[in-house]
Amino acid sequence: MLKQLLLLFFIFPSFCFAQVLITGKIINADDKKPVANASVFLNNAIVGDKTADDGTFTLRNVKPGQYTFIVTAVGFETHSITLMAGTANIALPEISLAPKTIMLQEVNIKPDPNRQRNYDDFKRLFLGTSANAAQCKILNPDVVDVDFDSKKMVLSASSRDDFIEVENKALGYLIKYKLTAFSYDAKHMFYYEGVSVFQELKGSKGQQRKWQKNRMVAYLGSSMHFLRSVISGQTDKDGFEVLRLVRKPNPNYKEGRMGANNYKYNQSLYTKPALTPADFSHPTDQPGLFAIGFTDCLYVIFKNKRVETDLSVYHPIEVPNYPVTILAFDELYAFFDHNGIITNPHSVIFEGDWGASRVAEMLPVDYEPEKANGK
Repeated sequence: MLKQLLLLFFIFPSFCFAQVLITGKIINADDKKPVANASVFLNNAIVGDKTADDGTFTLRNVKPGQYTFIVTAVGFETHSITLMAGTANIALPEISLAPKTIMLQEVNIKPDPNRQRNYDDFKRLFLGTSANAAQCKILNPDVVDVDFDSKKMVLSASSRDDFIEVENKALGYLIKYKLTAFSYDAKHMFYYEGVSVFQELKGSKGQQRKWQKNRMVAYLGSSMHFLRSVISGQTDKDGFEVLRLVRKPNPNYKEGRMGANNYKYNQSLYTKPALTPADFSHPTDQPGLFAIGFTDCLYVIFKNKRVETDLSVYHPIEVPNYPVTILAFDELYAFFDHNGIITNPHSVIFEGDWGASRVAEMLPVDYEPEKANGK
């Protein structure tokens, strides 16, 4: 199971509009001096910069849409705002960063004898275990703080004020990911969140073609692809079938007991009629934001791929070997934007295909499959 936070934001197709610049200046809120070398970026997009010695920055090639604009610097609180980019360049007002208040106290640092084992577990969960993950490398493992609470049986991690740098040679990206929360517990509930910026790796024309192909493979059938299809009303055309899954607690279930009949739920899948986007989603009163919700679980099948059956997710015999994801809602609605990104990820649990997708399959907010196809 995976509760996954990917803070990606609404964007229009780039071929419809000119790309714009965002400029500004970062200063220290206390002494009003410029803050140099601060990271300035649009979250989860291929748009970022470092401030110059005079605190100024320029973000280039910004495509129209709604973004979270983020500034981070060592020793300062993170600054973030939501902004809307249109067709005109944006000159932001001067931004003041508040210095962090540091409480000095004596600290006894002891080597953690389990550091390597805990880090290996973190890396496996963070990057995943897919073929893409095998081509990913964390370039600066020392920035990861990882801990295992043996009493609560929870693995936790963060990256302090630094960014974890992940080189993804499968998709052709360098991902700088500032990890603010990460947990994995004894019930196999996994959650992580943070902010990130993408950079495209340099490669030969052959490598570029391979990366474009791999990006398309990662996109097809993903949650991003599905939610964009929901907005356009083309789930069926894009290869998705959505069914109703009814769950009821199994009164005979015993946690921790192994056995073929020891299931947490008694489940019934209704294969007819298939659901349409109108059955589980609708626009909200906030432009660019949509709601998805359902009384029961949504059972999403992507019929344009064949995979080995995932035995960890409910997969009745009448469903062929397609990727399957179950959406179980913890809140009345999950909200998502035009990019196909859920903005309140605590509201829904992904089980199955999307739940297994990790950083190795991450695509930036400004990924466009049309461009990957050469259209």
